[in-house]
Amino acid sequence: MSSIEYEIVEHIGVLSENAKGWRKEVNLISWNGRAPKYDIRDWAPGNEKMGKGITLTEEEFKKIAELAK
Repeated sequence: MSSIEYEIVEHIGVLSENAKGWRKEVNLISWNGRAPKYDIRDWAPGNEKMGKGITLTEEEFKKIAELAK
């Protein structure tokens, strides 16, 4: 199984945190050296583990923000 490389380019914010310390975060992440995308997913304390999430282009992220108004 190939490893997934990522770099959190910008931490945007935390949406929630559960009792075990996992936080649902919004970040700008570069996956496998590609251009950064907006990302919403659960992260373990210290960002050493991650849960499933969703990545969005800038246009998709703007559209979600627009729809949420």
